[in-house]
Amino acid sequence: MQVIDRQNKLRIPSESEMELSTLSSRILSSVQNSDRETQTIKVESSNGEEQSLLIPTFAYELFIDILSQMAQGNAVTLIPVHAELSTQQAANILNVSRPHLIKLLESGEIPYYKVGKHRRILAQKLYDYKSNIDAKRSQTLDELTAFTQELGLDDD
Repeated sequence: MQVIDRQNKLRIPSESEMELSTLSSRILSSVQNSDRETQTIKVESSNGEEQSLLIPTFAYELFIDILSQMAQGNAVTLIPVHAELSTQQAANILNVSRPHLIKLLESGEIPYYKVGKHRRILAQKLYDYKSNIDAKRSQTLDELTAFTQELGLDDD
């Protein structure tokens, strides 16, 4: 994730922002009521006036995730699921080279379409692929762990 300021420039959190994000994410996590569909937060305006907001629990959790990433010094970006991504953006999300991504596109593993000569990938399709690959990797690791334990090669 990337922190993008209002002028769409990438911005890494400062040390003080990292510390504040650490504290804020811990407090928000500790007071969260996951059983509810909504969460209440209070905000204070510049004139000191307090106002309560009711937000979806999903948005509350997303806010905690953003703060957690900032606490680690990571940049954060939000990508709408309907966004159209360039091949370079998609490659960056998958942490692969652009030529490798193009092979995935041309083999049909990730759906895409062309706008003129340019390939475009819907963010939702890319994240579907990523979730599928991550699940396969996790299953393979579980199988390897079980096999290692069967052979008595584990450290236990």
